[in-house]
Amino acid sequence: MTVSEYLFAVKSDLFRYSGNNSFRSFVRCYLITPGFKYSFHMRTAKFLKTKGASLYPLYVVSRFILSHYQYKYGISIPYNTDIGPGLYIGHFGGIVVNPCAKIGPNCNINHCVTIGAAYGGKNPGTPEILDNVYLGPGSKIIGGITLGRHSAVGANCVVTKSVPDNGVVVGIPGEVVSLKGSSEYVVNTITHLETQEDASSQEGN
Repeated sequence: MTVSEYLFAVKSDLFRYSGNNSFRSFVRCYLITPGFKYSFHMRTAKFLKTKGASLYPLYVVSRFILSHYQYKYGISIPYNTDIGPGLYIGHFGGIVVNPCAKIGPNCNINHCVTIGAAYGGKNPGTPEILDNVYLGPGSKIIGGITLGRHSAVGANCVVTKSVPDNGVVVGIPGEVVSLKGSSEYVVNTITHLETQEDASSQEGN
């Protein structure tokens, strides 16, 4: 992970919470928003891990801090999980993510969400969650399945099979009930951030 990739991921996460990526918003979200605080230290630990022996002491410190917040907030998302920019953790507590899962940009994760592996059955493996996906409170995403772009998972839903793009899935087991998608729930996406940064760079030229 390069410095620019790390900074973009952090700014994208911040933008999801505040609608901007100013230093003032960073301080505010870090101080009062557990989800952003956790994702910041998660991104930092992953970045430092890639920098080799010279920054290893800082990596150890970052892992210690992340472990502290894992127990304090009940968020178990390993630092090495493949997660795109723009992660939004709406409410903390009871969140468990398998480190082999893949999560795309602009994912909303609410409290008591589990993203876990299946070791048998029709879909063994770990989930792949594509762009702009909303995971409702208490939802469980299990097995080698794919949640399509802009899909939404209802509260307490148990998803054990793939969901198409824009699919809205509810129930136990989860079934697709519409193709309205997640647009009402996933806001302040990194598309806006990229546009904002492009405009700033053009003004500077």
